[in-house]
Amino acid sequence: MTAGFGARLRTALDTHGPLCVGIDPHVSLVEEWGFEASGAGIREFGLRVVEASAGRVGVVKPQVAFFERFGAAGFAALEDVLRAARDAGLVVIADAKRGDIGSTMDGYAAAWLSAGSPLEADAVTLNPYLGADSLRDTLASAVATGKGAFVLAATSNPEAHVLQSASVHGAGAETVAARVAREAAVAGGASVDSLGPIGVVVGATADREAVGLTDAALEQLPILAPGFGAQGAEPRDLRRLFGRVARNVVASESRSILSAGPDRLAARIDERAGLYAEVNLG
Repeated sequence: MTAGFGARLRTALDTHGPLCVGIDPHVSLVEEWGFEASGAGIREFGLRVVEASAGRVGVVKPQVAFFERFGAAGFAALEDVLRAARDAGLVVIADAKRGDIGSTMDGYAAAWLSAGSPLEADAVTLNPYLGADSLRDTLASAVATGKGAFVLAATSNPEAHVLQSASVHGAGAETVAARVAREAAVAGGASVDSLGPIGVVVGATADREAVGLTDAALEQLPILAPGFGAQGAEPRDLRRLFGRVARNVVASESRSILSAGPDRLAARIDERAGLYAEVNLG
């Protein structure tokens, strides 16, 4: 029987460290790499990143928007990149930030988390701000099929702070972000003995304490943390930023790695991974 997402992610982090390579084919980067800004160009870009990442990191995160902008050709490219990454043994997080209600949400879940789907990934990012309960069936399905999900809890954009730090009506001092984390833990069946399949997104440059995301609130949750590298956080900050849950962090970097270009890409991944290896995660 195939191990569940939490177990596979734990193995990837323990084997390769926290670095996650973002596959973000910005048009400017694609052109700097010498490729055409087209479906074919972003396909080649993505496959090069997968090739350089395999064996160096445990996790990659394709940003769906940069593929989606090219329509059918972009989705075809994304299908190839997702398949190549999973075939290479990488844990693949589709950064799609989907969130809706009812049958629409069921459709998104089937697209990203169903075995054999053209867009199959190991996990997907989800937006709970149409109501966390709207994700219940999707999260249950992910757990039942050995997949995972990362629910947006505290993002780095300043305009999100008002919502994410707001107190939940009738829940005492619990913030919206803390409620999201609590419900993610419940949905994933997180325990003190293992990493659950349902995690949260917590921006590395967000003030997690200000939105109620204490170490206790995040215990045993996988934490996808964008914001390392070009956005300002550095590997040496990991322990300071995430305290005793630092060991559960998937530290996502994209531009800081992709800017090296295709010829220096593997070496840059090794450099950045080496910096994380120097951090005492406890």
